[in-house]
Amino acid sequence: MSVPHKPLVILRPDPHPLDRIFRPDTLARLHDRFTVVGPDTEEAFDRALPGAFAVVGQPDLPAGRLARAGELRALLNIEGNFFPNVDYEECFRRGIHVLGCGPAYAQAVAEYALGLALDLARGISREDRAFRAGRERYVSDGTADSVLLRGADIGLIGFGNLGRGLHPLLAPFRPTLRVYDPWLPPAVLREQGLVPAPLDETLARSTFVFVLATVTDDSRQLLGERELALLPDGARLVLVSRAPVVDFPALLAEVARGRLLAGIDVWPDEPVPAGEPARSLEGLVLSAHRAGGIPEAFLTIGDMVVDDLTLLAQGLPPARMQAAARELVGRYRNRPVL
Repeated sequence: MSVPHKPLVILRPDPHPLDRIFRPDTLARLHDRFTVVGPDTEEAFDRALPGAFAVVGQPDLPAGRLARAGELRALLNIEGNFFPNVDYEECFRRGIHVLGCGPAYAQAVAEYALGLALDLARGISREDRAFRAGRERYVSDGTADSVLLRGADIGLIGFGNLGRGLHPLLAPFRPTLRVYDPWLPPAVLREQGLVPAPLDETLARSTFVFVLATVTDDSRQLLGERELALLPDGARLVLVSRAPVVDFPALLAEVARGRLLAGIDVWPDEPVPAGEPARSLEGLVLSAHRAGGIPEAFLTIGDMVVDDLTLLAQGLPPARMQAAARELVGRYRNRPVL
C-alpha cells in the first residue's frame, strides 16, 4: 500500500519562534498534512528549495533562487510586511501565490486605536499620571479639554485592513466618517457608509484622525507641516500604521504648542532613543509598537497558514491570508518590526 504524497513545506518563521505563531495542535496539523523542514542554514534552504511546494516566511528569493524552486506554489509571509527581498514579478509570472498575514493583526490594531482615541478624548492616562503624582483634578477641573467620540467628525487616512477593522468599532458612536484613500474608488467607500474626501478636507474637518496607511514612495510624510496645520485646534491624531507616513518633527511641534493631541504606537526609530523629545511631551499618549502583536493575533497567523496551505494542496484558492496585489506589492516601503 503506497503512502500518500505529502507536499514539502519549508518553514522559516523568522522573526517569530515557532510557539509564538503555532499552537501545538496547529503545528501537529501542519506536520500531519505536509512534509515540513526547517533549514537552519542558507545551504540547507537551497537544498530543500527545488522540491518545495511552499515557503512559510520571507527569506531572500531573488529570480535566480526562484528559478531553482520549480515546484513552488506559494510564499506565505508571516512577518507582516512585504520586503523587497523577493522577486514578486517572477512569482506572479509563474502563478506562485504570494500571501500576507496582515488580516491577523487588523482587529488587534483596530481595538487599540479605539483605545488611544478614547484616551485622547478624555485624558485618561494623563490624569492617571497626575493622580499618582498627587496632582489630581476633580470633576470639571480635569475635563476642560474633554470631547466625545459620539457624533464626532472622524477622518481615516487609509482604508485597508486596519480601516476595515476599525470601521465597525466606530459605528456605535454614530460619527461622520471621512476617508482619504487614493487606492479606492469613491463608490467602494460610499457602499460602506463612508464619506470619500480629499486629504485636505479629511484633515480640516476632523476632530479625530486615524492614520492607517501603509508606506509607499507616495505616502512617505503624507502628513507634513502643511497638512498637520489643516487640523482644527484641539484635534486628536492616532498613529498606528507606519511612522514614515507622518513628519514626526512637525507633529511633535504641533503637540508642543498645545494645538494637537496624539497617540503614537509606531516610531521612526525603534527602539526609541532615550533622548527622544516625545518622551517629555504631555500632549502625547506613548506606546511601544504594541498595538497588533498580541498572542491571539500571532496564533491566528499559524491557523491561517495551515488552513490556506491545506486549500492550496487541494487545488483550491487560499481563503484566509491576504493575497498580495501584483500592482501594489512592489510599492511598499515597510521596515522589519522588532
